[in-house]
Amino acid sequence: MQVRRAIDEFLSYMQVERNVSVNTIRSYAYDLHVFEAFLQKVHGITELQHVYNSTFRRFVQDQVIEHQTRPRTLQRRISCLKSFCRFCAKENWITYEFMVGIQAPKTDKKLSVYMKLIELQQLFRFLESDQRKFALRNHVMFKLLATTGMRRQELVDLTWEQIDLEWNTVRIYGKGNKERVLPLHPMVLPLIQRYREQVEPYRLHPKEPVFTNYLGEILDPRGLHRIFKLTLAHAGLPPHRFTLHHLRHTFATLLLRSQDAASKVDIRTLQELLGHESLATTSIYTHVDLEQKKQAIESLRVDL
Repeated sequence: MQVRRAIDEFLSYMQVERNVSVNTIRSYAYDLHVFEAFLQKVHGITELQHVYNSTFRRFVQDQVIEHQTRPRTLQRRISCLKSFCRFCAKENWITYEFMVGIQAPKTDKKLSVYMKLIELQQLFRFLESDQRKFALRNHVMFKLLATTGMRRQELVDLTWEQIDLEWNTVRIYGKGNKERVLPLHPMVLPLIQRYREQVEPYRLHPKEPVFTNYLGEILDPRGLHRIFKLTLAHAGLPPHRFTLHHLRHTFATLLLRSQDAASKVDIRTLQELLGHESLATTSIYTHVDLEQKKQAIESLRVDL
């Protein structure tokens, strides 16, 4: 079996049978292309049966030394190729799994970057006062992201049929097309109503995208990111400091840090809200910030 054909079959399997997201398919396709290019350029390998455990170890070495690939990227590539290898073994294209014994490099665990409450409020104040073209669209988009924790891809994929203003909920199709229903925050309900009134009637069809660009076409995730960076600058916040994903981090962090015991959110509820498959993924938001450390130190009673 040729490596190229095996890759095509694997990607088709992941897309059709496993129903993974478009972004995941793109990521897998790129990582597998990098591996295939290495096989051809360095070893002249085009057939799967000529790929061995030692071949892959040299690939990892090449990635680290020649390309300075970051540990997180290498982790992703190893994970992708392990899935690919298992698929090839299941299809009986190889007799020996060349990924056996391969371990992903450890990465430093970094605390999630998030906006402080005062920074989020500064962003909201700008959104509420902005009078530029598309200001209302941006207002709805960024408050929706900040109050639901949805991913940017989930936002650009949003259609009108997913928003239920009778029950004040939004149905999200997350990674792997997994569904979750989120309640809409009271602050965004009147915004959505106002936005609907400004949208041309034909664009309110249930299957039409909620948010479009200046051409009336569905927003591209990169375009959305550029809009966010410009909005941050106009709001007086450093554009280089935050990304759209940091709004998701902010949503999760503020929920977990609530000072009101009645409104505190447990980690499993947060897992459901964020659409995480694993509780371990959600646990990154349980970090302890400086203020909490300060309170802990001050609570220490050592007075004589």
